[in-house]
Amino acid sequence: MIQVQLNVPVRRIQTNNGIEFVNQTLRDYYEEVGISHETSVARSPQQNGFVERCNRTLIEAARTMLIYAQAPLFLWAEAVATACFTQNQSIIRLRHGKTPYELLHSKLPGLSFSMCLVSFVTQQMIVRIQVSYNQKVNIGIFIGYAPTKKAFRIYNRGTKGIIETIHVDFDELTAMATVIPQDVGNDNLDIEVAHMGNDPLLGV
Repeated sequence: MIQVQLNVPVRRIQTNNGIEFVNQTLRDYYEEVGISHETSVARSPQQNGFVERCNRTLIEAARTMLIYAQAPLFLWAEAVATACFTQNQSIIRLRHGKTPYELLHSKLPGLSFSMCLVSFVTQQMIVRIQVSYNQKVNIGIFIGYAPTKKAFRIYNRGTKGIIETIHVDFDELTAMATVIPQDVGNDNLDIEVAHMGNDPLLGV
C-alpha cells in the first residue's frame, strides 16, 4: 500500500522473529525488490517498543469493548479492527495536532458516517432488515465498519452472524442506561493473543 498508493519506496523493514515475518517467501521477495529486513533479538520485545505499545493499546481497547458490550469473545478480531480504526481517526499525539489518517492522506477523516467512534462496540442496536415488504427487526451489536463499502458491521444476536448494512437505528439511550453486571471474572477477561513466532504479544 505504501509503495503503490503513496508512491513512497520501502527500503527497510524491522520485525520480530515470528514465522509470519521470517520465511523463505518473504526473503525471496525482499531480495527481489531490494528491501532490507532486520529482526529483533528473540524474546526482546523492547527492541520493537513502539510496535509493542501500539499492539497493547489495541488489544486492551478491544478487550474493554468486548467486556462492556457483553459480546462473545470470538468477536475479538472485529473489536481490534474497530479499535485500530478509531485510533487512526483520533489525535493521539498533540505535537502533530493531526490524526494518523490526516498525516497519511493529507486530508481530514470523514466523520459524517462515524457516529460511534466514542462508544465503540458498546451500543446495542436495532437492525432493520426488509423482507417481502415487511419490516423484520433484530437486535444486534455494532462491531465496526465495512472495509470496502460505506456500511456498518453488525453482529446479529439472533442469527449469530455478522452483516454489513446501513439500515440500523442506534439505541444509544438504552445502552447508556444499561447496568453492566459486576460479575466479570477471569474467564471473561482471558483473551489470549500470541505471536506465531517466539515472542508472546505482551502480558494480555
